[in-house]
Amino acid sequence: MTLPKRPGMTVPLPGHLHAQRQKLEELADLGYTDIWSAEADGMDAFTPLAMAAAWEPRLRLGTAIVPAFTRAPACMAQCAATLADAAPGRFALGLGSSSNVIVERWNGVPFVEPYKKVRDMVRFLKDALSGEKVSKSYDTFEINGFKLNVRPEQPPKILVAALREGMLRLAAREADGTIINWLSADDVKRVASVVNETGEDKEIVCRIFVCPSENAEVVRAAGRFAIAAYLNVPVYAAFHEWLGRGPQLQGMWDAWKAGDRKAALAAIPDSVVDELIVHGSPAQCRAQIQRYFDNGVTTSSLAIQPLDPDLNFWDAVRSLAPSAG
Repeated sequence: MTLPKRPGMTVPLPGHLHAQRQKLEELADLGYTDIWSAEADGMDAFTPLAMAAAWEPRLRLGTAIVPAFTRAPACMAQCAATLADAAPGRFALGLGSSSNVIVERWNGVPFVEPYKKVRDMVRFLKDALSGEKVSKSYDTFEINGFKLNVRPEQPPKILVAALREGMLRLAAREADGTIINWLSADDVKRVASVVNETGEDKEIVCRIFVCPSENAEVVRAAGRFAIAAYLNVPVYAAFHEWLGRGPQLQGMWDAWKAGDRKAALAAIPDSVVDELIVHGSPAQCRAQIQRYFDNGVTTSSLAIQPLDPDLNFWDAVRSLAPSAG
C-alpha cells in the first residue's frame, strides 16, 4: 500500500486565533488536506487544532511538534486523547525531543537523554491510550496506576520528529511515522531510506520552508538569519553534519562560536539557502515542493516565510495550493 499525498499547511495562521475560521475553511477549499501546529514560544500546539476541529471537518490535524519533555506523561496522554475524541480519526500526535534551548533554557527542564525520553513517551502513550491502567517503570520516568478515562473512538496516530538515524529508526520501529524539518528535497532520500528500512508504509511529514518570491537577494539575506538561528543549535548542527553539509556550514559555525554573528551570516553560501528554503516564482516553488514528495515525503506542512517584505501571506497560500497546479 502506498500512502496518499497530503498537502498541508503550518498553523497558527497570521492574526488572532479567534478570527481564523474562514481562513481554515479557505485552506480546505484550496485543496490543503492537513494543518500542523508547532510549539515553541508562541501558541501551544493543541488549542489551534481544537478550534479547527470544530470549525473545519475536512482538515486533518497534527502537532509538529510537541516536546516530549515539557508535559508530564499523564498530561500528554490527556491532551492527545481529548483532541482525538474531538476529531475522530483526524488527529495525529507528533512528538519530538525539541532542543536544549526550548526545553532547558525556556522551560527549566533538564535536556537529558532525549532519545530515551521520546522513546519512553511513545511507549507510555501507546500503553495509556489502550485504556488499561499503567503501572510501569520506563527508563526516564515511572508511572504508578494511571488510567486514562477518555476513550476516543479512534486513537491518534503517533509520529516522532527525527533528525538522524537513531530517532528515525525509532519512528519507523515504534511509531506510525516521522516528522522531518530543515532539509532539502535531495536530503529526503537519505532520511526516507532509513525510515523505510522496515518495509512498512510509514508517514513522512515534512515542514517545508517556502517564500514564493523572485527577489532572490532579499530572500537569501533574510533566510540566512533563519538558518543561523536553527543550524547553530547542537541537534541541528549534528543533523547537517550527518547529511554531509558540514563543509558548507563550518565557516558559519566557527564565526558563531567566536561571537561574530555578522561573519556567521556572511559565511552561509547561497547554495545552502537555496537548498533549505524554497523560493522563486509560485510555479518554481510548486515544482520544488513536488520534489520533496517525489523523494519520499508523504505529507507536507508548508511554512510560508515572510522573507520578502512585499510578500502577502494569503497570496502565497493561494499560489502554492494544490488547486493552483
